[in-house]
Amino acid sequence: MELNLHAIATKCFVSGREFQENDRVVSYLVREANGEVIRRDVALEEDGRFMPPAFVFCRWTVGFKHRKAEENSAQTLKLTSENLFLSLAPPSEGYQNTLAEGELPPMERDPEADATNTPMLQFLALMLERKRAIKPIGKSADGLRTVYEHRGTHNRYEVPIGDLNVEFFQKIQEHLGVLVGTGKKKPEATAPAAVIAAAEPSAVSDQPSAS
Repeated sequence: MELNLHAIATKCFVSGREFQENDRVVSYLVREANGEVIRRDVALEEDGRFMPPAFVFCRWTVGFKHRKAEENSAQTLKLTSENLFLSLAPPSEGYQNTLAEGELPPMERDPEADATNTPMLQFLALMLERKRAIKPIGKSADGLRTVYEHRGTHNRYEVPIGDLNVEFFQKIQEHLGVLVGTGKKKPEATAPAAVIAAAEPSAVSDQPSAS
């Protein structure tokens, strides 16, 4: 299954200003009132002026990078389910993650964004644990979040602990169905393993567009 996420824009949706190298950009994946699923990219300083629609799938902050001329646009900056997880998941408190070359330090945790991202984040964590891309290594100090270690980088991230019951999988399956254009039909009760299998592999393009 491939998520039809639009590429990152080259200018702010609110102000129209062109993004510059290393600008902080807040990215939203939203569903408009007409049912269209679209990405909105907003300069961090303009985020307070952005009025998102009622339904937001997820929200994350990235450092803007101009694509180099020699880069393969079909492969470079490809945002897989694994990279989406790494973009959404907050780093584990008290642990110093290693930054990739050119990666900006993470911002302070945003409780509002955390709440918005939780359903997608929990689903991605379950899927990536099954693929052995991440592994649980314990719980946060308050016992409310599972701490995962990313096998590729050994960085650690926290995901809220939730009740992953049939209702949860129905909800996330419906969200993913909208993202890939399968409509709003209410999904039938589906076993967790079947939902995960249906979502693999998932990849979304995150290369700059001219929008």
